[in-house]
Amino acid sequence: MPTPDAFDLIVIGGGPGGYVAAIRAAQLGLKTALIEREHLGGICLNWGCIPTKTLLRSSEINHLLHHLGDFGFAADNIRFDLDKIVKRSRAVAKQMGTGVGFLLKKNKVTVHDGQARLAGKNTVTVTGNTTKTLTAPHIILATGARARQLPGLETDGKLIWSYREAMVPPIMPKSLLVVGSGAIGIEFASFFQNMGAQVTVVEVLDRILPVEDAEISTFVRKALEKQGMRILTGAKLGPLSRAANSVTVSVEAGGKTEKITVDRVISAVGIVGNTEDLGLEGTGVVVEKTHVKIDGFCRTGEPGVYAIGDLAGPPWLAHKASHEGVLCVESIAGLPGLHPIDWTNIPGCTYCRPQVASVGLTEARAKELGHKVRVGRFPFIGNGKAVAMGEPDGIVKVVFDAKTGALLGAHMAGAEVTEMIQGYAIARTLETTEAELMHTVFPHPTVSETMHEAVLDAYGRAIHF
Repeated sequence: MPTPDAFDLIVIGGGPGGYVAAIRAAQLGLKTALIEREHLGGICLNWGCIPTKTLLRSSEINHLLHHLGDFGFAADNIRFDLDKIVKRSRAVAKQMGTGVGFLLKKNKVTVHDGQARLAGKNTVTVTGNTTKTLTAPHIILATGARARQLPGLETDGKLIWSYREAMVPPIMPKSLLVVGSGAIGIEFASFFQNMGAQVTVVEVLDRILPVEDAEISTFVRKALEKQGMRILTGAKLGPLSRAANSVTVSVEAGGKTEKITVDRVISAVGIVGNTEDLGLEGTGVVVEKTHVKIDGFCRTGEPGVYAIGDLAGPPWLAHKASHEGVLCVESIAGLPGLHPIDWTNIPGCTYCRPQVASVGLTEARAKELGHKVRVGRFPFIGNGKAVAMGEPDGIVKVVFDAKTGALLGAHMAGAEVTEMIQGYAIARTLETTEAELMHTVFPHPTVSETMHEAVLDAYGRAIHF
């Protein structure tokens, strides 16, 4: 039997958590191996964050082209080539994936292609063209997650799409039903709506974007409905029937049941952790609802085994996975001054139109935790740059602790808020109070001034509202 290859660290999974962890480990002098069974960059880079944002950019351009008159322009016969839009999205994903491979090579990370499995203490087998055995005192599980399949709504690749089929549509459907209104569902709903499809969103809960602050959910719903999107909340999905080129679904909402016929259905009802065939049986790794339980330093119940990213639970965000990867590796390396991860400091972004971004506690959650709060709001209509851009529909909401002035949470909807939320994320990390934010000078004219005005509003000092 060949001698196992010995490493300081083995990372299983090459997504935004795994490859970042591997690179950081190599920077810290750890001999590192990374195992990936499908494609470097994981779902995020290949079938998630990057290609969807490329598609959404195309849909934003399509929207602008149809509103040229608002800016004093005119154009005739506006049309798009769906094949070229999809091809560009795939090309961007490929380019970024190639970059990940280059970075791993540059940092001297050993990459193995194949399926990894724990095979005893400190041991991993890799099954690909051949079977290899690797050993290391530290093993990070970063295997990610996949789309959840609902009974009766299983994706078939033709009429009922998962995110993968929705990302490479062979046709532009004239009508579409999106089941689920989390970030993935709303982003696809927004893309297809802006490309001309008639979109209906069905959500079992009482509001869309249920992890967001309730006010923001309401604001975004009104904005999407103003664009022509139909949204059914508190809805129950009934029997589904497939025809040759359409789907009919029974939906119960608001005390009424109706049958909705559409060209295609997108299922976006959550994710399931990839815990199968990892060799977790007989270990101290605890799996709850398909996700691995970890502590604030990403340690599992099995000594020497760690978990990061979507495999390890919410929030389901690439930047959360990357941050966990870095923290986990730095903890393994014994770097001083580390603090356990605070998941409330992870900003969330949804790239629909209008964009949505948030960090920290919602107003409702802050009150549940016993905080007396001060809340400030500022609408985009009061901001000169937003109006000049033709983007007057937006809002910024901030939540402070009334006693200490601590920034508990920030919630935004509107143009480019996904680029602005980082200001509040930094404020949270620095444990900023309202005093520092009030005395920070925001440049004019920028949309970011809405962030300042919202803080001022919480304390009765807003100037432009």
